[in-house]
Amino acid sequence: MITGSPDYRDSGLRFPDGFVFGSATASYQVEGAFDEDGREPSIWDTFSKTPGKTVGGHTGDIADDHYHRLDEDLDIMQRLGLEAYRFSIAWPRIQPSGSGPVNRRGLGFYNRLIDGLLARGIRPIATLYHWDLPQPLEDAGGWPARDTAHRFAEYAALAGEAFGDRVAQWTTLNEPWCSAYLGYGSGAHAPGRTSGADALAAVHHLNLAHGLGLQALRSVVAGDPDYSVTLNFHVLRPGTDKEESANEAMRRIDALANRAFTGPMLQGEYPEDLIADTSSVTDWAFVKPGDLQQVKQPIDVLGVNYYSTATVRMWDGTSPRQSNDGHKDAGGTPWPGSERVEFIEQPGPYTAMGWNIAPDGLEELLLSLKEQFPELPLMITENGASFDDEVIDGAVHDVDRTDYLQRHFTAAHRALQQGVDLRGYQVWSLLDNFEWSYGYTKRFGIVYVDYDTLERTLKDSALWYAKLIESREIPPGPRSPR
Repeated sequence: MITGSPDYRDSGLRFPDGFVFGSATASYQVEGAFDEDGREPSIWDTFSKTPGKTVGGHTGDIADDHYHRLDEDLDIMQRLGLEAYRFSIAWPRIQPSGSGPVNRRGLGFYNRLIDGLLARGIRPIATLYHWDLPQPLEDAGGWPARDTAHRFAEYAALAGEAFGDRVAQWTTLNEPWCSAYLGYGSGAHAPGRTSGADALAAVHHLNLAHGLGLQALRSVVAGDPDYSVTLNFHVLRPGTDKEESANEAMRRIDALANRAFTGPMLQGEYPEDLIADTSSVTDWAFVKPGDLQQVKQPIDVLGVNYYSTATVRMWDGTSPRQSNDGHKDAGGTPWPGSERVEFIEQPGPYTAMGWNIAPDGLEELLLSLKEQFPELPLMITENGASFDDEVIDGAVHDVDRTDYLQRHFTAAHRALQQGVDLRGYQVWSLLDNFEWSYGYTKRFGIVYVDYDTLERTLKDSALWYAKLIESREIPPGPRSPR
């Protein structure tokens, strides 16, 4: 049994040699330069410029201007001592139409990024898809269309040929749950569709893209990188003491949110209960013979994104239905076939996103994945928190975030102590940035960005993290009043 602080505020815990400390960003959220050097629109360019889709009409046109401030940001990473940097490649920057020849000017930016990382001793972790689908592919049907998976494989080969001699770890997709269910089911994310059938077709074609993309990468990449995918796992809690209601709700959401991806990717099959739960939405005819063999490809590490838990029960059909699933209401549902599941408001404390802070959920998740997939190494590819930060006398005293990180690193260390093969931890996010439909109103960064001047300021959480990396031990942190 692991002993320690019941609130996960431990310090002095040492991480093993080889454990990779880093931070993460995504292309549309930080790069800017939306129409430079041959880049064409993605679905997020189109969505963010559609009135009413983002807070304040904010777009990623400039974002953090990472495209032009690359050297400054690389120097920040070096100053923090980052051992890895997880970034995403903008598909419309290197293949603007989503098919056809590569855009050499777009390749140039990522060559500078990768070479700059290597020159500073930082491990490049490249994500091929973090939600910025080229708009022409959406016009042709988007992820509900089978052809998009094949276009992704072609794009993966182009990226692999260009960068495969230097990238240490390839990730095919980031959070396909969000791409499918928020993009095509609820309408909260680009492209903003609200069709359950489209969402489930997108699930399958994203899974297929993962498998085809891995095969394409392996056919062209030089060297011996790790191959991965990143999933945002839903850690579920019972929302009632009525066992039957709680278990049914958790089973349904686990099928839609978790097993819809781990089933085909890691086991070569869709869960039977998922097919049954969604039979009124789709007949799954988009799954063709041989698809699951294409989807199930060996990976070296499974990327784990974790922020909070969800508490669920079956709705009784009469009381006001709660929908506290952590996502904006945009008219549709991200839970096709399970609309009668109720998401219960959870006890605080909360981040600025309204998400509950539950480091025990991270420990629980890592142990669960070890039990389900005992031979598969794990890496935390995103974990972090949004709070309302201010620069005061040139400093950002983000006590809440530092406390959040201390507690979640403690959870990760406890999982390690219990035999979880956890290879690293990428803090989300390096920089404050464009937070999708919330625009610039939510700050996740350990580095503050002034969106008027684009000046960067290291927050206290960044300085705390630098101490952790240097010592490989969790430093004491300020106790949050939350």
